[in-house]
Amino acid sequence: MKTCGIKIIPEGSGPSKLLGLVCLLGILLCANFSHAAGESISTTRHNLSVGGQPGGIKAATENQVCIFCHTPHNGLSEAPLWNRYSSGATYIPYSSTTVKATIGQPTGSSKLCLSCHDGTVALGMVVSQTSQILFEGGITVLPSGATRLATDLSDDHPISFIYDTALATMNGELNDPSQLTGPVLLENGQVQCTSCHDPHSDPFGKFLVLDNQASALCVTCHQKNYWLSSTHQLSSATWNGAGTDPWPHTEQVTVASNACENCHRPHSAGTTPRLLNFAGEEQNCYSCHNGNVGGKNVESEFNKLSIHPVAFTTGVHDPTEDILNPARHVECVDCHNPHAVNALTASPPQATGALAGTIGIDSGGSPTNPITDQYELCFRCHADSLDRGPANLPRQFAQTNTRLEFFPPGGNASYHPVGSVGRNLDVPSLINPYTTSSLIYCTDCHNNNQGPGAGSSGPNGPHGSSYTPILERQLVLTDFSQESSSIYALCYKCHSRSNLLADGSFKKHEEHIEAKTTSCTTCHDPHGSPLPHLINFNLNYVTPSSKNGRLEFVDGPGLFEGRCSLTCHGQDHDDWDYKP
Repeated sequence: MKTCGIKIIPEGSGPSKLLGLVCLLGILLCANFSHAAGESISTTRHNLSVGGQPGGIKAATENQVCIFCHTPHNGLSEAPLWNRYSSGATYIPYSSTTVKATIGQPTGSSKLCLSCHDGTVALGMVVSQTSQILFEGGITVLPSGATRLATDLSDDHPISFIYDTALATMNGELNDPSQLTGPVLLENGQVQCTSCHDPHSDPFGKFLVLDNQASALCVTCHQKNYWLSSTHQLSSATWNGAGTDPWPHTEQVTVASNACENCHRPHSAGTTPRLLNFAGEEQNCYSCHNGNVGGKNVESEFNKLSIHPVAFTTGVHDPTEDILNPARHVECVDCHNPHAVNALTASPPQATGALAGTIGIDSGGSPTNPITDQYELCFRCHADSLDRGPANLPRQFAQTNTRLEFFPPGGNASYHPVGSVGRNLDVPSLINPYTTSSLIYCTDCHNNNQGPGAGSSGPNGPHGSSYTPILERQLVLTDFSQESSSIYALCYKCHSRSNLLADGSFKKHEEHIEAKTTSCTTCHDPHGSPLPHLINFNLNYVTPSSKNGRLEFVDGPGLFEGRCSLTCHGQDHDDWDYKP
């Protein structure tokens, strides 16, 4: 409590017990003038007297303001001159897999606050009166709503825990409490309700001890890695007024001014761990990234045929999960760190700012935090995870570990240059600016079919596509479709259609693709293969030669030469030789 310069003289250490009482009474008088000059509790919602705020909760006849918490005589020992009975409830405290503090039952001033705000003790039940103070409308306890926290505090910011240097060091993203020299203060070394709220003064709303614009109150204690350069900390984007208000619990109007509260709510949050606004993890992103705050409508991408299924699971993702083998799921935060995302661009294979601060698997199969290259993020789910799912096509050389397609022990004979420059120095079909020295991203192939890479204006990234598996352009994976620039558009993005159909590198390209209506993927595996030229036959159509029993492709000996033994479309290839 503020003493307004009045010194409290404890019992037995000063001239008299009476002087101590006089000083305590002075505190109550001064309590009306707290953070802002002239700020009075009588003008706040904590004035429960009959003269309280119009439309607010107030007594039917009682005109004393302080009586609902304080009494000049015979107060309870929980606090000086305390006039309220404490709840006998047992509370459910906040908990999560990432919390480092020891959080138990409420103590100190938090317990006092809860004597109203848990909704178990009548507002008018005070020590100094034998009968309960009656309230307008027959109200007894605090009505249900945002201010009634109930006894389940697991969806509220933790209280009544020791916040010291050891905790700050252990957590790694907390400021040292020695820096708390301003309005945010600890009570006997503990975080309590009064660390953030001043019950006697409300110049900033919600009885906060300082204005929380840009989450100034939050960052007094919390200093998340990467936050200061994050788009969510810097963006001036506003809500366009369409759809649902993304920030119903704040008075702020931009992404930057809402800051932490874009996603988090300190009381009555949608999730118990980490206090997110909504229980469905993706909903915390959709509230802005539905086109009404963010410039692109990412939410709609997840309605497409092929998607990263962020809505299929809830509550599965956890920051402490096994990086190599988590339970099968995908959430927005698996690919985007909301505290780190920024607008920085990059060149392959480096990760762009949209993926900043995320965790992945490096080319050797070890966790890396944060990622450096984009493919490391993809490898987190599509590489060594034991629950990574089946292959899209049955291949001669089956491999569902994408990391081993690009970085196998000993190296593949061929691969698309995602992690390193390709091995084939003669690829005449490449379209400018691609050369045999180029590197590409996973998202050059796996991306939004209506995004910038496809020549449209939709959001960038592999959120969803009309083409399976989340392909930026169409690539028909089955045979017997008449060749066109559209059905193999993904291949033709980098490889010249005219060159391929003119047999610029293989004399049977035109015959296979046009005459035999064979898909590109029937012979070629886009990720990588133990054979040259990405040869890895689709076993749906290609089987061993009925004559020699072999299923093989042998490269060379000359440029653009090779031999095949196989059966395809009923045609046996008995060590057939292909020369330019």
